[in-house]
Parts: sequence; structure tokens; C-alpha cells
Amino acid sequence: MRLNLEKCVFGVSGGKFLGFMLSARGIEANPDKCMAIVNMVSPQNLKEVQKLAGRLTALSRFLPCLAEIAKPIVGLLRKVKKFEWSIGCEEAFQTLKERLGSPPVLSKPDPEADMVVYLCVSSDAISAILIQEKEEQQPIYFISRMLQKAETRYQLLEKVALGLVHTARRLRQYFQTHRVIIQTDCPIAKVLRKPELAGRMMAWSIELSEFDISFEPRGPIKSQYLVDFINELQPKGHFASDLWTMHVDGSSNSQGSGAGIILEGPTRVTLEQSLRFAFKASNNQAEYEALLAGLRLAQEIGARRLICWTDSKVVAEQVNDNFQVKDTNLLKYYHLFQRMRNAFDEVQVKHTPRADQLARLATSTRKPGHLRTTLHLDLATPSVTSTECMTVEEPTRTWITEIIDFLEQGKEPSDPSAAKKLRTQAAKYSIVGGDLYRRGFSVPLLKCLDSVQADYVLREIHEGICGFHSRGRTLAAKVLRAGYYWPTLKDDCAKFVKHCISCQRHGNLIHVSAEELHGISSPWPFAMWGMDILGQFPIAKGQCKFLLVVVDYFTKWVEAEPLANITAANVQKFLWKNIITRFGIPHALVTDNGLQFTDQKLNRFIQDLGIKHRFTSVEHPQSNGQAEAANKVILTELKKRLGDAKGAWAEELLEVLWAYRCTPQSTTRETPFRLTYGTDAMIPVEVGEPT
Repeated sequence: MRLNLEKCVFGVSGGKFLGFMLSARGIEANPDKCMAIVNMVSPQNLKEVQKLAGRLTALSRFLPCLAEIAKPIVGLLRKVKKFEWSIGCEEAFQTLKERLGSPPVLSKPDPEADMVVYLCVSSDAISAILIQEKEEQQPIYFISRMLQKAETRYQLLEKVALGLVHTARRLRQYFQTHRVIIQTDCPIAKVLRKPELAGRMMAWSIELSEFDISFEPRGPIKSQYLVDFINELQPKGHFASDLWTMHVDGSSNSQGSGAGIILEGPTRVTLEQSLRFAFKASNNQAEYEALLAGLRLAQEIGARRLICWTDSKVVAEQVNDNFQVKDTNLLKYYHLFQRMRNAFDEVQVKHTPRADQLARLATSTRKPGHLRTTLHLDLATPSVTSTECMTVEEPTRTWITEIIDFLEQGKEPSDPSAAKKLRTQAAKYSIVGGDLYRRGFSVPLLKCLDSVQADYVLREIHEGICGFHSRGRTLAAKVLRAGYYWPTLKDDCAKFVKHCISCQRHGNLIHVSAEELHGISSPWPFAMWGMDILGQFPIAKGQCKFLLVVVDYFTKWVEAEPLANITAANVQKFLWKNIITRFGIPHALVTDNGLQFTDQKLNRFIQDLGIKHRFTSVEHPQSNGQAEAANKVILTELKKRLGDAKGAWAEELLEVLWAYRCTPQSTTRETPFRLTYGTDAMIPVEVGEPT
């Protein structure tokens, strides 16, 4: 290593480094850069304003709420007809000079201590300060930026989330190596953890899930710089948990039923939610559902005092005990409301005559992604659905219990390292209806299972009605696609397959090395099919002893039918019934040179439809390898299912085909069902263990 002595300094306690002054106290702003602004005269033209903006940007980490203070100056950089240095610009300029006269000293981060972030927002800017708690609150970094024109129209809650996301992006190195505590009275934590988020809030929630972030109410302020930071945006950026206002509206029409909710906090905190009911509901029932959903939302946010406005006079008078509830179904809603009301310090329900604008948000035919609401939720069952209660033993604690306790009650292990690990892990999970869900990649949410539930899911997917005795990796992929998760999923799948007697008895014994896949020219789904015949099988019901199999080269979709005789007429009937009338006329059909395929009548039928009939080489059956591979898979699965009952192969065929179509293929990484219909099939395990 070579060093330039002219650029090296040894044995000093401080000095200039990368444009900053480093000392034992911390990181200080370069005095030369500060004086360059302090000694500036007021800009007289656009070029001088640009010079000032560049100098301020270089010192932005030392200036709290820079974007908010410099807003009049930055406005001159936009396209204006005439340059005018206003009184507001001069006041902002003098404020910046005053602060640069004694800029704050930024502290060196302690790698063992937690980071604390304070957020402030205004109508045009977002600001943040990163500090650490030592003897006093020592600033580490100030961040501030102006909002874009579209961002200024965000709700206040979305602006706070945007400020957090922007801070995490700018200070990624700190967020990745420290636990970060966000101190705010805004209910942003409970909103970001809700799984029914829509649009940008969902994207931000996923982006922030990689960091160890926790939220706490804003505590006492011990630093003068922090006082200035908070006071700069205090009227618009501070939150207090006092009286909340809620507007609810439910309606039922020919397109369905739904509800809309607007929850407004004491300082312009607004949260919108639209609900679509997946059940038939009367108008009064929809109004009650809207009111109850609003109470649940307010309770999750942490509101204690609430005023509810509803356009249903019946509901408002019933819950206030002015009208008698005669309908038995509405009486259930009334009692449920009274129980939920006790969770608040104060709940007032008032009637307001207005249109059904809120409810139409949910009952309209627009997709949830097109709604302006922050949250969108589909309610599958009514809130008063009665369920049978049974006395059961209290379940033992599982890996799920620890995460739920942390998310709901903030319980952490006493060991600091275990607590840090739990906080990082819990950021990837959400609670929906009392169940724990993990954010996934292929599907939005994965239901978390304990050992008993996981054992049922594995058995049902591997050897159930739609079960396919696949290998461990494929089994794990099917479990994830079905919407389930637990930490030891891959290991459990591999172990389960090793203990499956049918898989071990009829498993493939591979003695040759794997070959690279060969390209197949199939330009669109169902353009080219490969056909082959399996047999003879033991005689089954209907004297069937042969199996006619056809597979699509593009989607890997398989059709098969047991036959008593393999004649050309049966092949023609199979083609018409299972291929042409269901998937359209194919471009090509690949078969071997069997008599039933070379029949003149069959070939005339194929040629009249414009189908190209391609024959494989006599000595090389692998030239129709797609059909041969499908034959092998079907035959192996039949052996694993039947055991000694070999005569029942025809009855088991439909379940084998169903399982094959719902299993991801190693070549496409998708299931034939999804490639054919654009979505995964509903399989029995999702009925036994709903996701």
C-alpha cells in the first residue's frame, strides 16, 4: 500500500474529512461552507438562487426542517414569469443564516444503542431527525424534502408513511444495523400492519418489513434542536389521541352490498376503509355492519373517544335505546354493538341525512386497486354469525403464540438478542381475525400453522383426494401455493416424503445423469398435443384395460380416458370430446405409428380440420417425449395410490389427473391449471384448513 504524505495526517484529535469536520465531539459542519452562506447577500436573480440552493443541499444533514424553512426560496426555482425576492424569501434566508451561525454537532452512532426517529409533516414537506438516547438526545442526521405535486394531495396518514419510507431509504445503513424506534402519536404502526392495505400503503408496508422497526408514543423532549424541530411543524405535524369522528354508511343494491368508513382524528388524521360483503344483507343489516366495522377500525387505531355519524335513523335510534329492536337478526347486532361500545371511554352515535356515497365505494363494480380508499376489505360472513362453542383444552404455546403476543401486547423475551430476533421476525407477520399470517411473494398472505395443522396439510396435499405423491421440494411448493407457512416447512416436507411407504416402494430409481432440457416449439397453449396409449392394465370396471393419454406441449395439461378397445373410432371420439370441443382445434398432433393412429378414416378427419399429424420415429419413442413423460407420471401415481387393489385404476384416474393438473411442473414452475385458466384451483385442503 502506498500513501501520499501530503494528504496524510497522523496523531491529530480532529480535522477536515470528506468535507466535514471530525472531532471527539462528533461530526461538525464545515465552517467555510457555513460562512459562504452567512456572508451571502440576498440573491438578485435565478442563478444566485440556484447557487444558494446548492450550498444548502451540501449542509442539509445539519439543518432540521430545511425543506419547510426554505420553501419560499425553492419556489423561485420553479418556472415563474418574473423573479421576485419576497419578504417570505428574505425571512427564510435570515433564519437559515442564523441556524448556520451555530449549526448542531452530529453525534457518532453507538452500534449497540437503538436509533430513534422523529417524523414531522406539513402540507408541502416531510422532515425527520435521527437521534440516539445517551445522557441526552443527540442528533445524528436531519432529513427533509419537498413533496411532489401529487404527494401534496396525500392524506396526512399517507404523508407520515411516506416520510418514514423516505427516511428508511436515505438512512438504509442505519436501519439495517440498528433497531429503529419511531416515536409518534400518529397511529401509523397499526395501519401499516393491517393486511387489507391497498395501493401505495401496501407497497410501503412490504418495503419497511425488512427492517427492525418498532413504534412508541412520543415521549419527553430533552434536546433544544429537537424542540426546534418539533415546533417548526407543531400545528400540522403533531398528533394527540383525543376525540375521533367517524362517518359510516352501508347500503345494499342489485350489484351487492357493502359499506364505507371515514375515520378522522383530532388533527386531520384521516383513514378510509371500504368493505364489500360476500353475503346477502338488507339495508339495515348493512348499516349495522358498517357501524361495527368502524368500531373495530377505531379500536385497532387506539381511539378512546368517538363520535359516529350514520345516515340510518333506525340504527342510530336503536343503539341509543330510543327505538325498540323487534327484528331478531338486528337484535343480535344491537347486543354486539353494546359489547363493543364498552371497550371505549365514550361512543356517541348520531344521525345525519346524506347520500350513500361512502357505501357506493364498496358496492361499485370498480376493482379494489382503483379505489381511493386506504383500506379495502371483503367481509365473508356477517358479524353476528352464530358458532357452536365447545370446551377444549388450552393449547400449548407454539412458535405462533410468541409472535402474536408481541404483535398484540408487545411482549418480548428477557434475553436482548432473542428480543431483537423476535422484533425482526415479527415485522413480516400480520394478524387477521385472530390468525397469524406471513407476507409472501407468490401470494399476498400465507396462513401460519402449528405442528398439528401442518401435519394435516401435509397429509392432505400429499396423499389426499387431490394428493400427488411428489418429492419434498414439489410438496413444499404446493403448500406455499395453497397459502400456508411454518418455519420448518421444507425440512418437514422432505422428512414426510421419506417416511411415505408408497413413495419409497414405487419411487423412481434413477441410474443415469440428468440431461439438459430440449426446446419444444409450441407457440401458444393447446397448439400441439402429444398422444400415446398405455396398457394393458388389469381389467377394470367396464372391461377397460387401456389408457389413452394426451398432453399439451405448452401448458402440460393432461387428458386421459380408460378404454376397453384401442380402435381408430375411439381415438377420433376422444379427440372430438376431450380436445377439439374443449380447447379448440390444435395446430399439430404428435403420435406414434400404431394402427389406431395411422387409420385412413382418422387421418381424413384430422386433415379436414387442418390439423398437422406428425408421426414419431419407430426406433426412437423419445421423439414424443412429452407424452412418454406424462405416461410415466400417471403410471407411477396410480401405483402409489392403488397398492394391491390394481383393478381400481380406472376409478382413481380422475383424482390422479386432478392432482397432476394442480402440481407445479419442474419445467414451467407453474401448475397446468394456472397456465390454462390463469389462476390456481381450489383444492380440498383449503376447505379443511381455510386460509
